[in-house]
Amino acid sequence: MSHLLAVKNIETYYGLVYAIRGASFTVEEGSITAILGTNGAGKSTILKTVMGLIDDQPDKGIIEYDGKPIQGWDTDRIVRQGIAYVPEGREIFEELTVLEHLTMGAFTRAGRSAVRRDMEQVFTYFPVLAERTHQWAGTLSGGEQQMLAMGRALMLNPKLLILDEPSLGLSPILVKEIFSIIGQINRKGTTILLVEQNARMALSISHTGLILENGRFVMKGRSEDLLHDKDVQEFYLGIKSETSAKGYQRWKRKKAWR
Repeated sequence: MSHLLAVKNIETYYGLVYAIRGASFTVEEGSITAILGTNGAGKSTILKTVMGLIDDQPDKGIIEYDGKPIQGWDTDRIVRQGIAYVPEGREIFEELTVLEHLTMGAFTRAGRSAVRRDMEQVFTYFPVLAERTHQWAGTLSGGEQQMLAMGRALMLNPKLLILDEPSLGLSPILVKEIFSIIGQINRKGTTILLVEQNARMALSISHTGLILENGRFVMKGRSEDLLHDKDVQEFYLGIKSETSAKGYQRWKRKKAWR
């Protein structure tokens, strides 16, 4: 597989705060890549940097999408390249209907038949949205709003779908449903970059996992390997071992990866 997205040594600041410190990673075309880390590690900042949502960022480094450098581009121009972004918190408009949200998601596209076909595909992923097309988004449940935010992004017919904390605030049953649909979307051919605090769920559906601490990547590997790594299990999956002190020292040594 070839790199669809390549982020090379980016540095991002919020004012004087050093948020991302020389981070580099790639997203292979056709894959799901998961970025994991604790609160404040910089996960959402990386996504916002890729999407051009932080003023004058990144300060250093290169972001390449489909072989073209896109750092410094306006968000609108980035979206038009085929990158869709579902932000943390969904950011739906309460007084717009489900149908209006989905129509808005296709704002860059021409060709009504293709748009209609993709809307039917969205309804296949999320049947509840088909039942609520004329319902105000503000009256939907949290899970339905997450589905709507994802459906709106899919109406772009993106080549790369970026998801920021899709499980946030959802019940365990809905989390399993959302992640099952993410897998379906990927199998249909959409590349996915995912930020998620539910490390177990993210690693179970992704191909590659990246672990971020204090704005730097400290570990990278096949998701299946990370899922069974004793240190990842202890520090990110909450599985305690009898050798915590030794495990912590192993973990510190692994943080040499950049």
